[in-house]
Amino acid sequence: MDIKNLHPLEIRILRHYKLGDELSIEKVEYDLQYKPGNGNQALSWLAAKELVRESRRSVAVFFELTDMGKNWQEKGTPEERIVELVRIQTGQTLAELAGVLNMEQKDIGSAFGSLSKRGFLALDSDKRVSIALNPDQLKDGRPATGEAADYLSLIRNLLNEAGKKGMVLESDLSPEQKTAMAGMAKKRGAAGSAFRIVERETVFFTFTEKYVEVAEELARSGITGDEIGSLTPELLENGGWKGKNFRAYNVQVPLIRLPVGRMNPYGQFLEDVKDKLVSLGFEEFDGPLVESEFWNSDALFMPQFHAARDIHDVYHIAEPEFAHSIEEPWLSQVASAHENGGATGSRGWNYTFDRNFTRRLILRSQGTVMSAKTLPHAKIPGKYFGMLRCFRYDRVDATHLSDFYQTEGIVLGEDVNLRTLLGMLEMFAIEVAGAKEVKYVPGYFPFTEPSIEVHIKHPVLGWFELGGSGIFRPEVTTSLGVKVPVAAWGIGIDRMALMALGLNDLRELFSYDIENVRLRRSS
Repeated sequence: MDIKNLHPLEIRILRHYKLGDELSIEKVEYDLQYKPGNGNQALSWLAAKELVRESRRSVAVFFELTDMGKNWQEKGTPEERIVELVRIQTGQTLAELAGVLNMEQKDIGSAFGSLSKRGFLALDSDKRVSIALNPDQLKDGRPATGEAADYLSLIRNLLNEAGKKGMVLESDLSPEQKTAMAGMAKKRGAAGSAFRIVERETVFFTFTEKYVEVAEELARSGITGDEIGSLTPELLENGGWKGKNFRAYNVQVPLIRLPVGRMNPYGQFLEDVKDKLVSLGFEEFDGPLVESEFWNSDALFMPQFHAARDIHDVYHIAEPEFAHSIEEPWLSQVASAHENGGATGSRGWNYTFDRNFTRRLILRSQGTVMSAKTLPHAKIPGKYFGMLRCFRYDRVDATHLSDFYQTEGIVLGEDVNLRTLLGMLEMFAIEVAGAKEVKYVPGYFPFTEPSIEVHIKHPVLGWFELGGSGIFRPEVTTSLGVKVPVAAWGIGIDRMALMALGLNDLRELFSYDIENVRLRRSS
């Protein structure tokens, strides 16, 4: 191997470590003070040159503080804040506690339930909060002994420990701490939790037999990896070039091949899917990336307080924070459906619909928002679809991205039923994605009943969900002026492309190296 072809990042690794050492991206970047990403680059290059090989992988679970967790760590948990209030003044209702502490009633109710279960608080016959512990179990009005005191201390210690580094490692927690953490941490939809579950996979490398010869040649040549790569005006001006060694310029390096202009393979795939749907009689819809909570969730009968929203960990818009207004009569009809069922024949969710919260602006988290916005103006019978970019906070891996495309569609008509929907799902899975094995499993979505998930089997990644679907509930359709059955689906078009293009990682779809994607598609 010509050592002149080695990059300085590679050379420094080869000179710093010895045969038998185990390397990782994190270790290399820490030891050699590389910038983030440089360790990954260097080890990838060395692996391509067969100077290192992967030796093992290790997955570690961390609990990372969310913005809510940071707020709890700084200002106190809901339980701690309730304790501080009731030690001064008891006899308030839960609604009054929520008003004084400026907290949502669901958070007050959850915190009260936790303290009540542990024997610290109780409700009297007038539904007012009182302290249930004996005076000898209190100190300055706070629980001093017993289950409540232990729990408050446990949560406070976890928050303080996480506050030092922003996260804690699962393996460092005691069994009691792990139990407590299970009630405060979520992997997805963690905006409403104190901790976010983060899984980090560390890849370890060791040197191959070829390393010995290359390392000896580097030692003889005196190349250290600290050589200057280019003579800049600054170096000329300050004289920093004096006494320094310069990196050799290799004129034998082959030129970069410039391919002729062609469509991006993934872009072409999206156009092919559009053509297929249009040929089947579908009309395309589209809309803005920024939507209100009303159209993104409320119009889809997702209750404003419910955990169902956790699967859509949305990005909020800072400025402006709220839409000016929501169209009538849809606002009033949807609000009525949430509160008491309205004219839908349902009992609703039985809570007071927040007409201010519903105006909050977010980045679209699901393509179904456009289905909802299309219903009031849809033709019956009718078929509609869209290729919609969506945004959710998510851990990026081979099958998840924080922004992604969905193909969203609805079919309206008197004769629309579950068989209609299954036929569409089969078309997507087999004809579009090219899957050989498909299965349908029951699902849950607040806006469809029945609800179905379609799964396909990837030759490398195995089974994964392609998308969700179902028949819209009357609370959705009736509130938006539609009286006939509506079949709806939201399919991850990115995941379909994995199968159709023969790829193994969603990130390859958006790689700068589109030649690799193009070659995979053509093969």
